[in-house]
Amino acid sequence: MNERLGVAVAVLSSAVGGGAAVATRFLITSADPFTLAAVRFGGGVLCLLPIALALRVRWPIGRRDWLLVAGLGLLFYAVFFVIYNVALGYTTVARGTLALSMLPLMTMVVGAVLGIEALGARKTIGVLIAVVGVGAALASGLASAPADAWRGDLIMVGATLCMALYNVWSRPLILRSSALGFVTAGMAVGAAALVLISIAGGGGALLAAFTFSKWLAAVYLAAGGGALAFFLWVYALQYASPTRVASTMTVNPIAAGLLGALLLDEPVTINLVIGLIAVAAGLWIATTERKVAAA
Repeated sequence: MNERLGVAVAVLSSAVGGGAAVATRFLITSADPFTLAAVRFGGGVLCLLPIALALRVRWPIGRRDWLLVAGLGLLFYAVFFVIYNVALGYTTVARGTLALSMLPLMTMVVGAVLGIEALGARKTIGVLIAVVGVGAALASGLASAPADAWRGDLIMVGATLCMALYNVWSRPLILRSSALGFVTAGMAVGAAALVLISIAGGGGALLAAFTFSKWLAAVYLAAGGGALAFFLWVYALQYASPTRVASTMTVNPIAAGLLGALLLDEPVTINLVIGLIAVAAGLWIATTERKVAAA
């Protein structure tokens, strides 16, 4: 039951994240990647911190856990999302989030390398099917994509390594503190670094030029894509394995593709649909491996 709850919460998180990808794509020409990430997670901390303090949540325990949480916060909320924003500057929302759906596969591989989750024959087959499907879909759709879309696709695939490491290394820290305490502490560290870099680069002037519609997108990016999506993601990691939580990322390109077509007039091509089906099939094969009973 707990595993199903974790997966259901992660699905909701991925859907909210799909909307954040659309907001990022809408704003990417009006602000640099550091400023957009600062808006997303600086605003996210402003939403989460009062709630965490009011509820008196458990924070990371001891100096070692605080250092680990801070390191993961910088890796994920700063490094990963700056790279994520750079990628969406080159490619469309649908293509970028399809490339991001490689996350579950990257999580499986990282978990196997670090000895946290075994990568058996069935998981390996699933990984290969999904990788080939995504590669074929992105390559065959280049003719109708922006000129440098392939750059954004590759950048996004590379960025998934950061999130895979975050998924695999987070769970023990979450269990020793709390979902809300962990995500707020880590996000605060990443957001602080981003805000300082954004201020030094003149990000305040870029924000001052935002129109009303851009501020609406920024508010969603902070409250939805920053606070809600990542509280739900970390909450899900308490109950389900990193691979199963990461597998829900296939919902992200569905939500992003539909919203991108509706709000940004981006095309949803048959190549992207086929790629998404390949990812879903590969993940189903990889994540439905039967557990071998202990002798």
